[in-house]
Amino acid sequence: MPSGQPGRPGRAGQVRQPPGQPAKRHPEGRRRAQGASQSGGTRRASKATPELASGHGHGHGPQPRSSRNVRRLLANLLIPFAFAAIAGTVVLFPWGTSSPESAINQGTPVNGTVTEAAAGSCLPPGQVRVGEASQDDRQCLDLRVELTDGPAAGKTISQSLPIEPSTVRFAVGDEVVLSYAGADPEEGQSYRIMDFQRGIPLTVLAVLFAGAVVLLGRWQGMYALISLALSFLVLAFFALPAILVGEDPLLVAIVASGLIMFVTLYLTHGFSARTSTAVLGTMISLCLIGVLAAIFAAFSKLTGLDEETASLIGALGQGIDARGLLLAGVVIGALGVLDDVTVSQASSVWELRRANPKLSWRQLYAAGLRIGRDHAASAVNTLFMAYAGAALPILLYSYLSGVGLGSILGSQNIAQEIVRTLAGSIGLIAAIPLTTALAAIVASKEPVPEQPADEAQSDDTSSGEDSAESQEEGGTAQSHRPAK
Repeated sequence: MPSGQPGRPGRAGQVRQPPGQPAKRHPEGRRRAQGASQSGGTRRASKATPELASGHGHGHGPQPRSSRNVRRLLANLLIPFAFAAIAGTVVLFPWGTSSPESAINQGTPVNGTVTEAAAGSCLPPGQVRVGEASQDDRQCLDLRVELTDGPAAGKTISQSLPIEPSTVRFAVGDEVVLSYAGADPEEGQSYRIMDFQRGIPLTVLAVLFAGAVVLLGRWQGMYALISLALSFLVLAFFALPAILVGEDPLLVAIVASGLIMFVTLYLTHGFSARTSTAVLGTMISLCLIGVLAAIFAAFSKLTGLDEETASLIGALGQGIDARGLLLAGVVIGALGVLDDVTVSQASSVWELRRANPKLSWRQLYAAGLRIGRDHAASAVNTLFMAYAGAALPILLYSYLSGVGLGSILGSQNIAQEIVRTLAGSIGLIAAIPLTTALAAIVASKEPVPEQPADEAQSDDTSSGEDSAESQEEGGTAQSHRPAK
């Protein structure tokens, strides 16, 4: 174009300028470019994955306040369960009733240290064997134990234990626990060696566990440890005394699980609609597990009278609902896996809602259910392996019995583990669609949380850079285009 000739309108509203002068945009072209830049930034912001809240692995951090309708809906659903848990605790708690004492004298625990250990004959002191020892003669482990506490602290007593495959082997330096029957404290016959002292190893392991939880979870890990302590207190000071005084074990287990669930979930994950949804899903699933376990325990005529329960009945000196103890174990054992599944599902739905606010509750439910299917497979396997590991000696004994597989599976000890596993797994599977549906309905009524400022700023910056790059590419292309 000759010098001094006025510029002609070009493509996209640009005006061709003489060489050496910056290009000017037509107002219409400027508006189009701005609109394209804004729409591109909006598309990038909608596709970007939102920043997850810091803290727990499920993404529980500071959450926006729920709307009034959502709070009212959750309150109407949860208040009956909370009231039932509190009322059940008041009714079932053994007010003014002391726990029964053991009918079998278990003795007083006394600590000691093994100072000598030698294998020899099981003949009483003063007797001598005449002739050669036969292969049927029993061998015993003669111990000298120094008492470190109790009425005869500092004294050394003698103990003789038969050497058999089922007996524990002790060595010099072992710290042991003895049972003192209450007779002459300086006589060895007044004591019976019971087990090893494990206080220090267990304390070290507990400290390592607490440190790992706090190191990873920080404040939320501290809340989790407090929740664990509260769960122990509920079981030790409510569930166990209530069962021992004769209350229905299954009912006590459901009430205790409700208390533990309300306290631990809200303390660990905070008061929010997300946590309330997980609590609701956990409570309904727990009731389902209890009902299924009760039906099939009665249908399969399970008595619950295994070796541990028989020992408990002997110590109590009175009867106890053995089948109820079995069902109570099913409910309490499933609670730990249930709350993990329900919290994960609720968190997944809320993050899906945050990533794409346009999703309806049906779309949220479908997406959350796809996540839940993967979680269900691993959780069911976890529950099965936990019960199988606990029943491993019983499984080995049944395997060695030489009877058929049907007889093994139908035996009392194995059948009750099958009922535990399958009833808990059904409740676990039902918790996933149930919690996902509740979370989808509630989350779809929640206000969409605002995008974090740093994320929005980064999107705007990237949008501006992309716009500048496109303008530069367009200018470069036009500069290489031959003039007409």
